[in-house]
Amino acid sequence: MEQKYDLIVIGSGPGGYVAAIRAAQLNMKVAIVERAELGGICLNWGCIPTKALLKSAQVFNYLRHAADYGVAVNGEVVPDFEAIVKRSRNVAEQMSKGVQFLLKKNKVDVIAGMGRIVKDKKVLVMSEEGMNTYTADHIILATGARSRELPNVPQDGVHVFGYRIALSLPKQPKSMVVMGSGAIGSELAYFYASLGTQVTIVEFLPNLVPLEDEEISKQLERSFRKAGIKVMTSSAVEKVDIEGDMCRVFIHDTKKDTRCEIEAEAVLSAVGITSNLEGLGLEEYGIAVERGKVLVDEYYRTNCEGIYAIGDIVPGPALAHVASHEALVCVEKIAGLTPKPVDYGNIPGCTYTTPEIASVGMSEKKAVEAGYDILVGKFPFTASGKATAAGARDGMVKVIFDKQTGKWLGCHLIGDNVTEMISGVVLARAQGVTGRDVIEAVHPHPTMSEAIMEAAAAAYGEAVHL
Repeated sequence: MEQKYDLIVIGSGPGGYVAAIRAAQLNMKVAIVERAELGGICLNWGCIPTKALLKSAQVFNYLRHAADYGVAVNGEVVPDFEAIVKRSRNVAEQMSKGVQFLLKKNKVDVIAGMGRIVKDKKVLVMSEEGMNTYTADHIILATGARSRELPNVPQDGVHVFGYRIALSLPKQPKSMVVMGSGAIGSELAYFYASLGTQVTIVEFLPNLVPLEDEEISKQLERSFRKAGIKVMTSSAVEKVDIEGDMCRVFIHDTKKDTRCEIEAEAVLSAVGITSNLEGLGLEEYGIAVERGKVLVDEYYRTNCEGIYAIGDIVPGPALAHVASHEALVCVEKIAGLTPKPVDYGNIPGCTYTTPEIASVGMSEKKAVEAGYDILVGKFPFTASGKATAAGARDGMVKVIFDKQTGKWLGCHLIGDNVTEMISGVVLARAQGVTGRDVIEAVHPHPTMSEAIMEAAAAAYGEAVHL
């Protein structure tokens, strides 16, 4: 007899396991199907291990510059690449065990294997033990995404590879070309450069981190160049030839219409992601897909009753926190509650380079294009006492308000630890806080976060510390 559930979730990433746990909290009988490690790509091969690597790079850089803080370090400071990678893998393993504990605590059944939806709301799971079929009233697809592979630059997993391989290389390459400067490309470019790898980052669009405000992008480019990273924007990798242990990388500068070749030991392809839709049974079920994304409504219902999709496989920002929030909305709607749909205009984005980047809302350019008459305020961290004391003066805060209403249209930060500052802005915007409200709220001194208030004051022509 087939085992019956109220809900089966396929995929245990930040969307899938959150959906399963929330459903269990709402008294549903739940199972989650996972073909690999619990926690998905983000926890095992993305967000978490990357941050562990970046923390090691930060500690290394602190030690290298200890004299700047009046601390003498005797002897040579060198990174142990193998130990850094091992620590990162241990952190990921620890977090995966944490997800396993949470699922067990909430009495969610974990089914190992590859899940596929079949007729009559059934899930066929293929594993090493064979095939088993389960039935459910509701099925959530949360299968995530993988590194996108360009047809002209195939990945061999040794010389040319995606982010997953980059997180666990057996040895540190002396030189690397990074294709793409989104969060993944920029973070890994910074990590390897910090440890001494000669890094060239190639971005097809005119600016690094192209989704960010242009001024933030320019600041990151300056910081990268200062860190010894070679930056090539408006450029594209046309092909990579492998010759022995080296890669010959052919690059086209599309702005100048010139071409050059670079030799490197490794090429990291970070040119986006591809949704994991293969083998799920979408075609047989007739589930609508457009441009590689499953089409859903505001509660993540597909065109087939009882089948839902969340996370990287649906339109919207491919971010872990977005997937988790979509999971909550989806499950609570299934349970008969009245969750508020996700506000995709108030989604924060974070990039954990040094300096860090955090932003939410419209860029200055997009606000103007949307027809707003805007007030723009900026506060550089060179004017911040806390940033100066910390030796982290690179960066700024930029705020954008509607001149007529004071509505907070956007906030863009680049600097030390700014990813910890953006949540307050997200909450403030959700509650309708205006520019004047920000100025009138007392901010603690000395802090990095008071720069947000200072930037707001600058927007209204009331800056004291500029």
